[in-house]
Amino acid sequence: MSLETDQINELHWLMEMLHTIDVGLVVLDRQYKIQIWNGFMENHSGMLPREVKDKELFSLFDEIPKDWFKRKAESVFLLKNKAFTIWEQRPYLFKFQNYRPITGSADYMYQNTTFIPLMSSTGLVTHLCLLIYDVTDNATNKKDLERVNNELAVLSQTDGLTQLFNRSHWESCLQTEFKRWCRSRSPSSLVILDIDHFKNVNDTYGHTVGDDVIRHLSGVIKKHVRETDISGRYGGEEFVILLADTSLDNAKIFSERLRKEVAQSIVKHNDLDLSYTISMGVAEVDPSIKTYEAWIECADSALYRSKEAGRNQVSLHPKQA
Repeated sequence: MSLETDQINELHWLMEMLHTIDVGLVVLDRQYKIQIWNGFMENHSGMLPREVKDKELFSLFDEIPKDWFKRKAESVFLLKNKAFTIWEQRPYLFKFQNYRPITGSADYMYQNTTFIPLMSSTGLVTHLCLLIYDVTDNATNKKDLERVNNELAVLSQTDGLTQLFNRSHWESCLQTEFKRWCRSRSPSSLVILDIDHFKNVNDTYGHTVGDDVIRHLSGVIKKHVRETDISGRYGGEEFVILLADTSLDNAKIFSERLRKEVAQSIVKHNDLDLSYTISMGVAEVDPSIKTYEAWIECADSALYRSKEAGRNQVSLHPKQA
């Protein structure tokens, strides 16, 4: 076998390998016209090599941002260095459908791309090679993991029954708000409330009805608070609402509105229609309050005043009233 025949065979094997590898391979000339288009690209685009040969890349794939791609490619041509894009920066270069059943949650193939300079014998970069890697499995797995972690983070902050913040989270937010107030001195108020005679509800109708009442109250709270407010469950039938940038007077207006809606509501459980009321205490943070725990105690003392005065009312912290 001659040397020329050996070289032809080696070239044939090389081209066969490049055509069948499970990686997209595209070679562009200086005018961004396609010179090589392997089997991966053919299978996912539906375009044969002869159909794309000498066609400008951007005329066939308008999803590729022309200005961005040229800036990326020109740096490769000029600096003779590789360049890369990853799916987290740009989900894909070529908008190929995702056909993998395992990763069916993704509509399109996530891709990493390598830009490789191809030099002539004179040392000039005359062509650009693109390697397109299908990383859909890794991308979707990472996205799923991030989603699960986010859900776990939410669950770790949330009270299961009410879907409001649990005590550890709202107390952390309250501590942060107290530190902010120490710097800015902007008004901020804390509301503590609980359900009047809740033990009688549980004793008379059972804990299932009691849970319905708690869920109902949490729904009313969610309806009235702003996105910037922090509402959570203190424990049992007791709740807290942190009203940032809210003065004592405005916090009282908010609390009265909430109290009145609760008093006019009906909780339905099977054939049972049940009404209930809440008592509320409000305290605005001020220089006499030295810690966030003391702030809680001030609001709690105001709640106690409401209970002593007959319940179903709003009271202010005694020293601020």
